[in-house]
Amino acid sequence: MNTLEITYKDEYAIVQMNRGKVNAINFEMVQDLRDIFGKLEQNPEVKGVILTGQPHYFSAGLDLIELFAYDKAQMTDFFVSFGALYLELVQFRKPFISAITGHSPAGGCVLAVTSDNRYMAEGEKYVIGLNEVAVNIQISQNLTEVYAFWMGEGLASRYILEGKLLSGKEALAAGLVDELLPLEEVLPLAEKQMQKYLQADQEILKNTKAKLRKHLWDKLDLDASNSLKEANELWWKPEIRAKMEAYVKSFSSKKK
Repeated sequence: MNTLEITYKDEYAIVQMNRGKVNAINFEMVQDLRDIFGKLEQNPEVKGVILTGQPHYFSAGLDLIELFAYDKAQMTDFFVSFGALYLELVQFRKPFISAITGHSPAGGCVLAVTSDNRYMAEGEKYVIGLNEVAVNIQISQNLTEVYAFWMGEGLASRYILEGKLLSGKEALAAGLVDELLPLEEVLPLAEKQMQKYLQADQEILKNTKAKLRKHLWDKLDLDASNSLKEANELWWKPEIRAKMEAYVKSFSSKKK
């Protein structure tokens, strides 16, 4: 896999996103994540999974520069696959922890909120949140449900409409993350919590997780081709394309 590094520990696995400096999400990364989580779900020797990033970046979200160049067929494939990845992660039945090693806006947050625990690196420069409205991407109903699952409907509603990115302290206060720690302590704490999960009877643990998430799962649209249909259609709206083109040109010029 070109975008991930997998480390197998005693009874659990660490999946590290490893695509450039910021782990921007493209079609290849989505496919790699779907592939490895599917295999880990079926592997009886792996009882839990930790998802992490690189120093300072969990994931900066969608790779808008690459995605802007996709044609309509490619973009449809991306949105269907990304919607399917979200559904697969939010229904992942084994213990699943996110070790958030820095920035986690938009698509990075989408991945993180599917997990059972989120431990985040402290520091005012790191942000997390669903800022899709602010960047002109249509959020799905499925995604609003999981945000409300963690934060409560009122707060989730306000933050989503604002397109708000939260500091670590704000995310902790809102219940979006479990704990803030120095960067170098994030992954060790995730592993410590995973060890606690592994001490439990795994059938009981998975059954309990299913019961805790039943009301959330019942609200989800399980048709991945439909969940991001609006996002795919609005992606091609001329006014939105113009704003994205300006962003791509601005960002590309900064890289030169």
